[in-house]
Amino acid sequence: MERQKQPLVSVIIPVYTRAHLLHACLLSIAAQTYRNTQVIVVNDGSPESDEVKRIVAQHPEIDRYIEQENGGAPRARNRGFEVATGSYLLFCDADAVLEPTMIAQCMRALDQHPEAAYSYCGMKFGWKTFAALPFDATRLRLFNYIHVSSLIRREAFPGFDPEIKRFQDWDVWLTMLEKGHRGVAVPDVLFTVATKGTMSKWLPSWFYRLFPWSKDVRAYRAAQQHIRTKHHLRVGSGS
Repeated sequence: MERQKQPLVSVIIPVYTRAHLLHACLLSIAAQTYRNTQVIVVNDGSPESDEVKRIVAQHPEIDRYIEQENGGAPRARNRGFEVATGSYLLFCDADAVLEPTMIAQCMRALDQHPEAAYSYCGMKFGWKTFAALPFDATRLRLFNYIHVSSLIRREAFPGFDPEIKRFQDWDVWLTMLEKGHRGVAVPDVLFTVATKGTMSKWLPSWFYRLFPWSKDVRAYRAAQQHIRTKHHLRVGSGS
């Protein structure tokens, strides 16, 4: 499909630290087979601002570069959304590297499922692969299995809650679900997250069972409960 005939996809990239990972992320976006993209980089008061600027200067495909005081990822993503003009949105963390067909495959899934508000795919984090589970509302109420890097129809996007520090994507999917919006899975693994990036605190499931008293597990449980309270979810019920 010619670029001018493709709907515009706004790719919004918040950056705080990990500036050294931004270059690879931007290269992977430039290599997408889906060509009609608007790339927006939001520097969220990064202590590595000089490095961020140096990398941004190497990428003429960036359409907008924004600097703001540090306010956290939700505010940075919302700021990118404010200037985005695409009919579709892709929030892409700076530590992610996309397969060349990721946007095209996610767009194809939405074309094939006009009832879906967003499409999502599988991902890799170091040695660990996270498959794209089929969309299920009951499962989504129990736990988050959909990464923030999903392709979203603009009209369905509710914005990120700036007060949510963890499970920001889960909060968005639950908010959309409450408005009747559902997702559709793309079964392929289409991006990789750097092990020293924003997911670096991921822990295997056995860790939560064996060390429930650890600081990381307690913080995880507290954040999980915050989301459940906000969305009036009962543990284990899916309701």
